[in-house]
Amino acid sequence: MNLLLLGMSHRTASLDLRERYAVGDLGPANEKLAADPDIEECVILSTCNRVEVLVLTRRPAAARVRLRSFVERELPSAEGRPSPAELEPALYELSDADAARHVFRVACSVDSMIVGEPQILGQVKDAYRAAVATGSCGPILSRLYQRAFSTAKRVRNETRIGERSISVARVAVDLAKEIFESLEDKTALLIGAGEMIELALERLRSSGLRRARIANRTPARAAALATRFEASAHGLAELPELLEQADVVLTSIGGDGPLLTPEVVTEALRHRRHRPLFMIDIGVPRNVAPEVNQIDAVYLYDLDDLSGMAEANAGERRREVVRAEEIVLEEEQRFEGWLTALAAVPTIRTLRARAEAIRTAELERGMAALDWSGAHRDAIEGITRGIINKLLHAPLARLRQEVDREEGLAHLEAARVLFALDDARAPGAEADQGDEDE
Repeated sequence: MNLLLLGMSHRTASLDLRERYAVGDLGPANEKLAADPDIEECVILSTCNRVEVLVLTRRPAAARVRLRSFVERELPSAEGRPSPAELEPALYELSDADAARHVFRVACSVDSMIVGEPQILGQVKDAYRAAVATGSCGPILSRLYQRAFSTAKRVRNETRIGERSISVARVAVDLAKEIFESLEDKTALLIGAGEMIELALERLRSSGLRRARIANRTPARAAALATRFEASAHGLAELPELLEQADVVLTSIGGDGPLLTPEVVTEALRHRRHRPLFMIDIGVPRNVAPEVNQIDAVYLYDLDDLSGMAEANAGERRREVVRAEEIVLEEEQRFEGWLTALAAVPTIRTLRARAEAIRTAELERGMAALDWSGAHRDAIEGITRGIINKLLHAPLARLRQEVDREEGLAHLEAARVLFALDDARAPGAEADQGDEDE
């Protein structure tokens, strides 16, 4: 079995490219990819900062071609499909141990734009659940993701990488604090009612903000959040009027296109006598049209703008990242040991089946030349079976012991070579077909 991962992230792809890969419902995409005969299992991860497709396959060459085609032509929307020249530099491809290690690093937020941010673990869990629900994630990838979740827990418990948890929402609010001397006399408009908006509200309130308005497609969710933070709740139809009153606008809401167009923002500025408007768009796809940044008196920041501010965070946590990477490596090697042990099972079964086939064939040949009674035959059966068991006991026990060690795979390969287990013409090979049918 081989692991293959193909993806792009904030490190390799622009926001414009990433938002074309924003997948709202992962179920159909998982089902479509898993239906391919060269793909055994798959999990698709889509967040504001990355999109990654992980597959398990028995035929890596064919699966690699299918995976490339899927990411290039089928995962993005038809109108947003990038050219090969645009897409290729943004993609990274990882296999086997490197792919497993990358999944662990992502779950532990070591590879995040904001190192140590807690949201990514929840997003990885959501992607895993979506794949399990569609049946595209089977026992091996399930084991990988469960190990990734336990690795993330270890990193949280054994390092300080999660102390004073920092998120994109917190960086956005800190940027607003840099723009304004004080937030106490300002009005904030938050569009959306998800986790990012909740985190931003907590940070805004702790920074002295008194007036907040929450607008959302589902008024009930906006009202529930507004009650907790002493804010007012609104529907999206009220956005033009709400823009007229806002000093800070923070958006993080799903959708197919921007909610705030140049026309809407220009009209709001006219009513507010062109007082400056500070906007932070952390939605993917973007909630504010990029052209809004060309309007005088509007200061628009998106996720790519916030990435520079995140570098300082990464520097502060570098020591903790080193320890986190050590934990990731330990856990990845444990998973590799489990995979090796899994690979040992068919080798041991094949070796035993071939030995038994050889013993039976030779016994039948010998019995045909001798006129022995049934009692004699039973005795000879027991003797020859005992010889085979004693001969195989030490090598098979050693294989089982070594599968969790780094040398385990080498011993496994050596056993297949020494006993000619991959040679269909070797003595006892006729037992292989029966073994596969079990």
